[in-house]
Amino acid sequence: MRRIGSIVADYAYVGRSRLRYWRYGSRPPAPIEAATDAPPPVLLIPGVFETWHYLKPIRDRLAALGHPVHSVPELGFNRHPIPEMAALLTAYVEHRELTDVTIVAHSKGGLIGKSMLVADERATVRRLTRMISINTPYGGSPLARFAMGPWREFVPTRPVIVELAAASSVNERITSLYSRFDQYVPAGNSVLEGADNVPLPFEGHFRVLGLPPVIDEVVARVPRTR
Repeated sequence: MRRIGSIVADYAYVGRSRLRYWRYGSRPPAPIEAATDAPPPVLLIPGVFETWHYLKPIRDRLAALGHPVHSVPELGFNRHPIPEMAALLTAYVEHRELTDVTIVAHSKGGLIGKSMLVADERATVRRLTRMISINTPYGGSPLARFAMGPWREFVPTRPVIVELAAASSVNERITSLYSRFDQYVPAGNSVLEGADNVPLPFEGHFRVLGLPPVIDEVVARVPRTR
């Protein structure tokens, strides 16, 4: 019964996030202007079929600490392929000449973020520092075999999942937070060898994004200085 209650709470969070779309509008707030001594910038990447509203509680806490927090409206509902979304966000970071960027990502967003870290490792100018992901299916999701559309991208044998899993050199720059039970992503599929893997004492794929202890875990790992 407790697990059922957790799942109900999970989808209640989805409902609240959808309502935020109507309350706050489709476009995310502009990042605060970065002063010379401001904390480093943060790039938020939501999951598939998610808008920036899902990550609003994390965004608000980081913005209150002075971080310029970037959410990219061109992501839309994040339903396009991982490489395409990674290229879009990399162009965003480069166009704004951002440096020392920390990525905070949920679910599919972590796969996009890891793809960006791989590209950043090869770049002449490194712009990304690290990534904190939440319930990201680094090993794919077995449920994706039964899915349609964008969810099929998470089939464990898909090339993008296999290639990102093999790119282990960037794992040391990743913190992977994951729920003890996630109805979409088995806990082992969020674990990366060489990463900072942090199990969370909560259940559900979505609602952890709004829980103060989880937000504390995220904030504690975002660098405060360059």
